[in-house]
Amino acid sequence: MAERPIFIPSPDDAGFVKELSFSFVWSPGFAVSQKKKNIKALHQTAAWSGYSPLLEISTKSEDDLGRQLSAFNLKIQTQQFGEIVLECVFQGSKVFERGGPYTDLYGAEPRDAKRDQRLQESGRLVGFTFENRQFPLEPKTVFYDWLYISAIYPRRESFGQLSQHAGFTDIEFNPERSINCQARACALFVALTKSNLLDEAMSSETEFIRLMRTR
Repeated sequence: MAERPIFIPSPDDAGFVKELSFSFVWSPGFAVSQKKKNIKALHQTAAWSGYSPLLEISTKSEDDLGRQLSAFNLKIQTQQFGEIVLECVFQGSKVFERGGPYTDLYGAEPRDAKRDQRLQESGRLVGFTFENRQFPLEPKTVFYDWLYISAIYPRRESFGQLSQHAGFTDIEFNPERSINCQARACALFVALTKSNLLDEAMSSETEFIRLMRTR
């Protein structure tokens, strides 16, 4: 058995997102087929509790929209470097006690950027720097969420179908090992849209941080 969360857009909840965990029979292994079995099992279990349909946000998603919205596929426009894959921006913008940001990772393959040894050997994470802007560690997911929604925001009209989903999942995300999650960020995008706060939130990074801190 394994336990994994689903993320539900919830404008009235703290953080705009409700997180619910479900236990299901886990299919071990690294093959894509095993990942898809686990996605199906999680979605079926959540559906028994009334949460359906769900959209998997990852490269393993059965839905083309879910694959498009993976942080390994989404790109964010930068002033200095052009379009960069979101995962590379996130990893390359980390600032540690003894190094960073490692902006050379902006041009790396997403999996290579995520596994770069410097991210493990530079001491404690102290913040993020992106295009000369500073981002704090609190609220905990604020930088990742801001990057993710910034990548979607220019094409927000084409993602209207996201509101038709009860929630979002990322089968690779284990809350015991990670904090940031693309499925959670997607749910936040939907919640801000439903609250008519999306434009306000994305007016500046300062406003986004302020809004997240109030919730």
